[in-house]
Amino acid sequence: MEALADVAYTPYWLDDPARPRPRPALVGDEHCDLLVVGGGYSGLWTALTAKERDPGRDVVLVEAREAGWAASGRNGGFCAASLTHGLGNGAARWPRELPELERLGHRNLDAIEAAVARYAIDCDFERTGEIDVATRPHQIAGLRETAAQAAALGVAEPQYLDRDAVRAEVDSPTFLAGLWDRRGVAMLHPAKLAWGLKRACAELGVRIYEHTPAEQLSRAGTGASGTGTSGMLVRTPYGRVRARQVALATNAFPALVRRVRPYIVPVYDHALMTEPLTAAQLAAIGWQRRQGLSDTANHFHYFRITADHRVLWGGYDIVYRYGGGVRAEYDHHPATYRTLARHFFRCFPQLEGVRFSHAWGGAIDTCSRFSAFFGSAHGGRVAYALGYTGLGVGASRFGAEVMLDLLAGEPTERTRLEMVRSKPLPFPPEPVRWAGIGLTQWSMSRADANGGRRNLWLKAMDRVGLGFDS
Repeated sequence: MEALADVAYTPYWLDDPARPRPRPALVGDEHCDLLVVGGGYSGLWTALTAKERDPGRDVVLVEAREAGWAASGRNGGFCAASLTHGLGNGAARWPRELPELERLGHRNLDAIEAAVARYAIDCDFERTGEIDVATRPHQIAGLRETAAQAAALGVAEPQYLDRDAVRAEVDSPTFLAGLWDRRGVAMLHPAKLAWGLKRACAELGVRIYEHTPAEQLSRAGTGASGTGTSGMLVRTPYGRVRARQVALATNAFPALVRRVRPYIVPVYDHALMTEPLTAAQLAAIGWQRRQGLSDTANHFHYFRITADHRVLWGGYDIVYRYGGGVRAEYDHHPATYRTLARHFFRCFPQLEGVRFSHAWGGAIDTCSRFSAFFGSAHGGRVAYALGYTGLGVGASRFGAEVMLDLLAGEPTERTRLEMVRSKPLPFPPEPVRWAGIGLTQWSMSRADANGGRRNLWLKAMDRVGLGFDS
């Protein structure tokens, strides 16, 4: 396809001359009150919030590559208030808690906006909202149902847009209706947010070591047996860290607490970025208010416009590799890039002739309930928050607060939530996992093509609470 002829196979957000130089790796021994493992949003928010809560706390953060290198620097830049992967998923799983979860989610997004201003993080933060669009007739009813759910909960009610109204906002012949959440989603530059959080952490005294993978977690002074003195020991290639407490923010990568691993499946999501649009091309599609957009199919697309007038177009395929590995060679999937390009021009035929400048992919830490789960290990000395399933840009800050609450050992409004106290169903081992995911993907595609009707397999998965999404 001609539009992909000159594409650079690298994440657009990371292909930036402002990208900061990595900090040196850890060599030798370190000691601290709190060790944070992982330099994505989850780890950065944890380190930052820990210092805000207690400026005297000694905090170290280790990152296997560079801060923001993985999902935090590769996502679409949709920073959502939802902690539950949308109202529908939240209502199905925690109906009694949903009003509280919505309140906490919007408070969390307000706190992110405030932190961006407080630390002068230049990440193109725009609270423009998001429009969910129907591109098939059966999806219109789903939009109306979501609007009714929001009204019943008393939360900020999204605005329903009919065909003419949604096309007045963003003009695509495929749009049949829309639901505009005006305040519940912000658009931002994801890598610049991570880099800004890294700078803010360092300014507050967090010691950050990059290119420092955490290889082993054990009780301090006891090896792997798990008995003996208090505190934890994390080994790295050239050193080790002794910490009173540890927060694990490793997301799609293998958890250092092995019993957590069956709850996570790494799946690969991909995106394209166009060249900058001209004034005439922008006028052809409207999009004056810069909202994020997403269609409402099972295999959905998400798309938004950047500060320099490019269009990011991502999603649709959910690529799972047998065995659940996370490897650099899995980042790119040419078949998905071709599919995304075709779908882009079907959505915006006015932009025929536009070329794509960047194509990339990355791993998402999906779990069977589509939203983060939390827990502790090693007698409360270790906490984790994992499984954000594509909505971690906003929810990771909430997860950071939960981890710090768990490490503090005192009940809070967050730790009392059933959502926080419960776990998703684990995924089965291979080869059952591979077969089940394949059947689920096929069934989801069939549902999209058949008016949303879910077959017996999907209905059975719904009943047991075992889902698969990105």
